[in-house]
Amino acid sequence: MLVAAPAFAVQPDEVLKDPALEARARHISEGLRCLVCQNQSIDDSDAPLAKDLRVIVRERLTAGDDDKQVVDYVVARYGEFVLLRPVLAWHTLLLWLTPLLAVLLGGFGIWRLSRRRPSEKPAGLSADEQAEVDALLDRR
Repeated sequence: MLVAAPAFAVQPDEVLKDPALEARARHISEGLRCLVCQNQSIDDSDAPLAKDLRVIVRERLTAGDDDKQVVDYVVARYGEFVLLRPVLAWHTLLLWLTPLLAVLLGGFGIWRLSRRRPSEKPAGLSADEQAEVDALLDRR
C-alpha cells in the first residue's frame, strides 16, 4: 500500500494517443480545480464537470494551443476559481496575505503576554492570621 499510485479519474477514452500531449494535459489538469468537488484537481475528480474540463483541456492541446493558452481559455470560461493555485494580483492580495497577518498578529499577542509584569506579590499574612494558622497547626 505504501507504493500504491494515486487513483486518477481520467477515463481510458480521454487519454491522448500522443504521450507528450497527454503529459502536458496531466500537468495542466493538476492546476485546475474541480468546480463540483472544489478541493480536488480535475484529474482526481469523478464529477461530470471535471470530465468535461479534462476533455476541453485535451481538445485545446490537440488544436495546437500551448499550456498558457489552454489555462487562459479555461479561466476565461469558468473564472479564476478554477485555478487550484490562485494568481497573485491586487484582487487576491488579501487571500495571500491573510496567513502572514495571522502569524504576525499571533506572534504580537504572544509577545505582549510575555511582556506583562506579574502583579504585585500578595502581602504576607497579618499577625492575627499567622497566629490563627499557628494555632491550627499546633492542634494537630
